[in-house]
Amino acid sequence: MRQHKQVSALNRQPSVLYLVCAAALFSLLLFYIQSSLFAGSLSLARKSEIIGILSNFQSSVQQCVDKRGLGLTAHIIDHCNLILKYPEGTNSSWYNAQFKHFEPLEYKYDVCEAILLWEQYRNMTTVLTREYLDSRPGGWMDYAPQRIAQLGTKKCTNKTLCEENLNVLLPAKPPFHPRQFRTCAVVGNSGDLLKTTFGKEIDSHDAVIRDNEAPVNEEYAKYVGLKRDFRLVVRGAARNMVPILKGSDTEVLIIKSLTHREINAVIKTIPNPVYLFQGIVLRRGAKGTGMKSIELALSMCDIIDIYGFTVDPGYTEWTRYFSKPRKGHNPLQGRAYYQLLECLGVIRIHSPMRSKRREDWSDIPHREMIRQAHAAALHLKRNEDGHGGDLGQFGNCKVWGNVDPENSGPVSGSPDMSDVRKYSNYSKWEVMPFESLRREAQDHYNQMQGVSLYKMDGNSRSVAPISTTSEKMESICIIPPIQEPLLLIILIQA
Repeated sequence: MRQHKQVSALNRQPSVLYLVCAAALFSLLLFYIQSSLFAGSLSLARKSEIIGILSNFQSSVQQCVDKRGLGLTAHIIDHCNLILKYPEGTNSSWYNAQFKHFEPLEYKYDVCEAILLWEQYRNMTTVLTREYLDSRPGGWMDYAPQRIAQLGTKKCTNKTLCEENLNVLLPAKPPFHPRQFRTCAVVGNSGDLLKTTFGKEIDSHDAVIRDNEAPVNEEYAKYVGLKRDFRLVVRGAARNMVPILKGSDTEVLIIKSLTHREINAVIKTIPNPVYLFQGIVLRRGAKGTGMKSIELALSMCDIIDIYGFTVDPGYTEWTRYFSKPRKGHNPLQGRAYYQLLECLGVIRIHSPMRSKRREDWSDIPHREMIRQAHAAALHLKRNEDGHGGDLGQFGNCKVWGNVDPENSGPVSGSPDMSDVRKYSNYSKWEVMPFESLRREAQDHYNQMQGVSLYKMDGNSRSVAPISTTSEKMESICIIPPIQEPLLLIILIQA
């Protein structure tokens, strides 16, 4: 009998065990269902909060455009999209021969994408460096030849060939840093500058950025100032750099597109720092020099004031303050986009009509509101249906390591430079001590742990294929060579 009871007890033990396991599994299932429901409701609540933040930001942008746009009005479509409209009767005299129509009087913009795009530039470098070429796949083989005109080959199978053409203007690391200057003036070439006397105001900035052949002399001093720190030039203007730079041994020349032997030969004879712009599209129809000057400024400056970007009503031709009017940019489209950038906190516009009113920037959304809108737009982009968390051109990936801020690497230059250049201070930005940087620049550098952030430039066809939802929204993470100091390099295809 005792044996029978023992056997019954043994038979009951597995049954009890099964019941316990079943109860545990049921509890886990119930917990999972409840957690999923809770997470779903939290996600919905979070999405509602994000849309609320962006909607409030849209309202602020709308009010800013209405108050500062000199007739432009903003019409909200949803939390991301809006339309900027010109008043009826606006003179649309600019004929687009390519599409065979006159400029439209309204333009649709995705504010979420705009704020994601432009806030990126606050952390990027916009100068081509050796670390970029070393880290980009095919950097020396395939990409470097695209930055050298008249090279005679599309590939640098011999790295030395490209180095010989780039070394004279190729720093090892970025010579300029985010937050390096507090205020910067970006001075365009519009004839509107002759309607005002912004000269002293322009010169009061920590740094002044000009473009192409714009003269700086006593004749135009009261209109455009005399201070000259940076100049962004296209290749054609770079050929005339000696007369352009006359009167300044320190103005930094940044070539927007390509260099070649003729330009390099001139660089070797002058004392000015000269670099190549990084972050361009190497094809026709790319952004104008003025827009790229704003990108350059945003990568170095906290506050950007623009002058000479004709943005007042009544503009029917492309004028320059030092030459006769000629055909050029689309005035209505440019005016609308610059106004949007001002109301996104990217720039502050100065023009003849605006000079007549009291300078007040309270209409522009404040930095905390912009920060919140940027975070909300980033979260929304990350969770868009079909993206699977891929942020496209707004995403990044990180390779962390140790970077010594004192180890700047080889400076730009070549053995055959003239004595004028050899014994000048052309490399001062590349060897500038870390401690001499503005405190905000040092803080940003430490916050980023000494990393570099780059935009992936070049033609989309030249970039290795990446699985994305759009050809224009490609991002790639680059791991630096083992023999080089590890750093974060984020390459983004525009």
